[in-house]
Amino acid sequence: MNTTCIIVDDEPLAREGLERLVLEAGFLDLVALCSNAMEANRILSTEKIDLMFLDIQMPRLRGTDFLRSLEVKPKVIITSAYADFALEGFELNVLDYLLKPITPDRFLKAVNRAREVLSQEGAYFFVRSGKGFEKIVFDELLFIEAAQNYCALHTTRGKFLTLSTIHALEEQLPPDQFLRIQKSYIVSISKIQSVNALEVSIGQHTIPVSKNYREALLNLVDKKLLRK
Repeated sequence: MNTTCIIVDDEPLAREGLERLVLEAGFLDLVALCSNAMEANRILSTEKIDLMFLDIQMPRLRGTDFLRSLEVKPKVIITSAYADFALEGFELNVLDYLLKPITPDRFLKAVNRAREVLSQEGAYFFVRSGKGFEKIVFDELLFIEAAQNYCALHTTRGKFLTLSTIHALEEQLPPDQFLRIQKSYIVSISKIQSVNALEVSIGQHTIPVSKNYREALLNLVDKKLLRK
């Protein structure tokens, strides 16, 4: 199944350039070209859009402000001529940040990752919780915390306790989406909001990083680091 997408950019030449790349990719269905956030909002309210290419510097409403206003968001790849907004973009959990002019190889890297993420959406597993079983969707899982003979799964819907080892749960998780950062913690990579050598932040939670897992975490950050 192809990935539906829209392009949101106030510059006609930028829209045309992205349109060519989208058509050449082969698996993207371009639903609309939008010159501002208001046009994009109308499309999102009537069409099922998987992926949005979003410029930041637009008249009336900046791209990041538009993104904050959406209750239901598609996956987003930001396209911008300015590197200064990268941190703000990633705080909004965008998939990637493409600097203009966008090269075909960099574009393909971003959209291939988007296709992979979208293909894994809705993937889940069940854990025993209370008197029944709880469905845990990968995309909802923030982090796992081990304590004695049970684990707490922190999700966007709340916390669920299950009698399981953290190792058994780790085997259920896709390794490209989750990372062990301590003997007792596994975190969702996409949900990390800030990180240093000692801890990561996810929402209101600060999670310690142990020495044994620090190198893997910092290597991951280095791979994702935006360089001018």
